[in-house]
Amino acid sequence: MTISVRKLSALALLGAVLVGCGGGAADTAAGPDKPSATPPSPTPTASASATPGAAPGPAVVRKAPPTMAPGPGGLTPVFERARKGGDKVVALTFDADMTADQGRRAASGERFDNPALIETLRRLKVDSTVFMTGRWAEEYPDQARSIGTDPRFEIANHSYSHYAFASPCYGLPTVGKQDMAADVKRAFEAFRKAGARNVVPYFRFPGGCYDDGALRALAPAKVTAVQWDVVSGDAFAKDGDAVAEQVLDGVKPGSLVVMHCTRSAAPVTEQAIRRIVPELRARGYRFVKVSELMAGRPGSS
Repeated sequence: MTISVRKLSALALLGAVLVGCGGGAADTAAGPDKPSATPPSPTPTASASATPGAAPGPAVVRKAPPTMAPGPGGLTPVFERARKGGDKVVALTFDADMTADQGRRAASGERFDNPALIETLRRLKVDSTVFMTGRWAEEYPDQARSIGTDPRFEIANHSYSHYAFASPCYGLPTVGKQDMAADVKRAFEAFRKAGARNVVPYFRFPGGCYDDGALRALAPAKVTAVQWDVVSGDAFAKDGDAVAEQVLDGVKPGSLVVMHCTRSAAPVTEQAIRRIVPELRARGYRFVKVSELMAGRPGSS
C-alpha cells in the first residue's frame, strides 16, 4: 500500500509553505482510528507549575497520554480528528516552528516565537497542544520550559530540524529515512534539556508531508502522528478576521485545528484567537488538548 501526500487547496498550500509549519493534511495511514486499548502505564512526575522558577510541588501520578495502535505492518498510526458525532470539543494546535539552519535569522532579530499568543491562551483559559521543533526549544529554552510546565499546555514533537519526511514538500530539505527516528528523538531530548515536563508522544510531520516509507521509518520512535482536519490559513496572513472566519467555518465536533506560534511568519494568529475562542464557546464548544481529544475526555470550558 502506498500513501501519497494530499493535494491541498490553495489556502492549505499557503499554510504549508511556511517553513517549519504544516499547512495541509496528508492521507491518513491505514491504522486504527481509536486509542490503543493498552496505553503506557502511568508514570510518577512532579506536579506542574505555571510560574517559571517556582519550586516543584509534591510528586503525583499522571496518567500516560493515549496513543494509537500501530497500523498494518507496524506503520506509525495517524490521528486527524475525533470520531464524527461526538461531543462539541475542538483541539487548537500550534506549530512552534524553526528549522535547523535558521539560527542566523534568529540572531539577526527575526522572531520565531509568539509570547503574546501563549499569554492570550492562558488568559482565555484555553487548553491546547504546541507542536514544537527541537531547534525552537533550543532557541527559546525559557519559553519551552514555561509552556512545558503549564498544565494548560502539552508539548508534542514537530521534529528537530523541520526538514521534510517525504518529497516533494514545499521546497523543504529532506531527512533521510535512516535518520527520521533519530531526528524525532533529538527533538524530545531538546525538550528534556529545556526542562519541559508536559511532553506527549505525538508527532506532526513538517509540511504535513508523509508516505508509507516515513511511517515505517518512524516506527522505532513509538509515536502517534497527528495531522488535522481544519487549516487556519494563518501562515503569512495579514487579516486576523479572515483567519478566524476560516477556522469558524471549518470547525465541527471533534475537529483538530492547525495554527502557528511563529511571530515572523504568522503575525495575526493571536488576533484571530481573540475572536475564535469566544465565538466557539458561544456555540457550545469546549477546548481540549490533543491527548484529551484522542481519549474522548472533556477539557476546559
